[in-house]
Amino acid sequence: MDRLKTSYLGLSLKNPLIVGSCSLTNSVEKVKKLESAGAAAVVLKSLFEEQMLYEIRNLQQAGEYYPEAADYLQSYVSGHSVAEYLKLISDLKQSVSIPVIASVNCVSASGWIEHALKMQQAGADAIEVNIYFIPTDKYLVSEKCEALYFDIAAALKKTLGIPLVFKLGNHFTNLSYMVDQLYCRGVHGVVLFNRFYEPDIDTRNMSLVSASVFSSPDDLRYSLRWVSIVSAAVKEIQISASTGIANAQGVIKMLLAGAQTTQVCSALYKKGPALLKTLADGMLQWMEEHHYKSIDEFRGKLNYRNIANPEQYERSQFMKNFSNRE
Repeated sequence: MDRLKTSYLGLSLKNPLIVGSCSLTNSVEKVKKLESAGAAAVVLKSLFEEQMLYEIRNLQQAGEYYPEAADYLQSYVSGHSVAEYLKLISDLKQSVSIPVIASVNCVSASGWIEHALKMQQAGADAIEVNIYFIPTDKYLVSEKCEALYFDIAAALKKTLGIPLVFKLGNHFTNLSYMVDQLYCRGVHGVVLFNRFYEPDIDTRNMSLVSASVFSSPDDLRYSLRWVSIVSAAVKEIQISASTGIANAQGVIKMLLAGAQTTQVCSALYKKGPALLKTLADGMLQWMEEHHYKSIDEFRGKLNYRNIANPEQYERSQFMKNFSNRE
């Protein structure tokens, strides 16, 4: 298995298979099973600012006649949630040997600098920042939306001594610019892409419902192009590819496109931790067939910079392929 060794954020990994942030990583017992199955690292289930704010609002509404309790409620809910999270990090660092990456899902910079520092002190090997921000104000210019990411990155970098990763969505006007600017502010890596909550409409009951929370192998196309383009444009930053990785071929494609590692989540819910060994075995078989002794020998071989016709990664190619079809 030494042939699968790689690194990510300066951390040595036995393979490029990271279990992404989800409920599969929210306890010591679950993470130990993932480690035994072959996970090279785990990203803990996110600490959600949005969820804490929701709980605070509910408590405030229940006690609306006692406005002086608002500060106490905010302090209690936040402190209680963070304390449990810090204990999980500490317990994991004593129970497993693989890297443990903390994850925060925030909508603002307020309070998260202190929390991130405590996660570092608890033993987290890195911190993955997941900014949940969907602009709905038509007067809010894109520069201000981007500034939220940059401000949080700069503030965290001043405080932390461990690697910092940003998990991004795919709806930026210029993703390469965003990644480059994050790198300039000290961010070590990016995860492409985040799967936000997506709404659907129940036409029978005339109500909003949640769309499927799981990705499928077809979703690989959403991140494959941008892993290729960003890895070529911002060579200094490391990319962990996410979304649609369900088999060894998906992992190999992302590495060929330039990813340093991959994150698996939905497929593990469907097939269980044993899938990790299946992925690793499939990679080794493919490497044997193509005479590769290490991942570094083929990583980025087919990214935007290294292929003869990089236009194949651009949207115009779709028009060329289908414009003459009837």
